[in-house]
Amino acid sequence: MSFIFGYLLIFFARVCDVTLGTIRMLMVVQGRKVQAAIIGFFEVSVYVTALGKVVTSLDNIGNLFAYALGFACGNYIGIIIENKIALGSLAAQIILKGSNESNMELIEKLRDNGFGVTVLEGYGREGSREILHIAINRKDLSKLKDLVYSHDEDAFIIANTISPISGGYFSSIKKK
Repeated sequence: MSFIFGYLLIFFARVCDVTLGTIRMLMVVQGRKVQAAIIGFFEVSVYVTALGKVVTSLDNIGNLFAYALGFACGNYIGIIIENKIALGSLAAQIILKGSNESNMELIEKLRDNGFGVTVLEGYGREGSREILHIAINRKDLSKLKDLVYSHDEDAFIIANTISPISGGYFSSIKKK
């Protein structure tokens, strides 16, 4: 019975340390030094505990299996958590197909919903298009997509992660 407890300890410790590692890397990329350091402290503490349990019994295949399964599950859970907290900023580029008058409705709708919109004119294979540039919080991407696609289901949206923002209009959208 104690071997099952050992497997569970290794598994859950590994899930925790890999999940923390995923979140720590997000903090590093975001430039959040203090948060990354604190998370790193706990991540390594849990990691050493799990690794110590495995290394003391390298001939126990169950320990190795629990360690590997914990690593896989930790990656999965870390990504789910990272998607839920959605920290960071994005630069969204939206290429519209509609007419200028109908696009103005969308632009005003986006602005009314707190998005700062810069409009450029672009030329592609099928002629001129309006290109919207919008800086958003990552958690607001689904709201932006919903607004755009309700207006133009053929719109082409590109979103890229960006770092420090200064100047311009950058609004924090409140969830309703």
